[in-house]
Amino acid sequence: MSDVPLSHILFVSTALFFIGMYGLFTRRNLITMLMSIELMLNSVNINFVAFNKYLFPQNLEGIFFTIFIITIAAAEAAIAIAIIINLYRSHQSIDVEDATELKF
Repeated sequence: MSDVPLSHILFVSTALFFIGMYGLFTRRNLITMLMSIELMLNSVNINFVAFNKYLFPQNLEGIFFTIFIITIAAAEAAIAIAIIINLYRSHQSIDVEDATELKF
């Protein structure tokens, strides 16, 4: 079985990162912005695993960084969803422009 070249993996990772960046900058919905950030983090994870496999296959630093990022992303998603629910309760909307007028 032949290996996929590193350039192909980096191309897919770069495409995922820029799709996530496009979604982050063009969407006003907080949930789609959160999904875009998760997409960007997953593209970084692909880079870590790919460089670990091709450059240092005997070490596991890329895998450990990936597990760490997945853990941080899960905690970030849980906190962000709690904030989004709180904003929805106070503003009846999850659009970013409606959230600029925060009232405490």
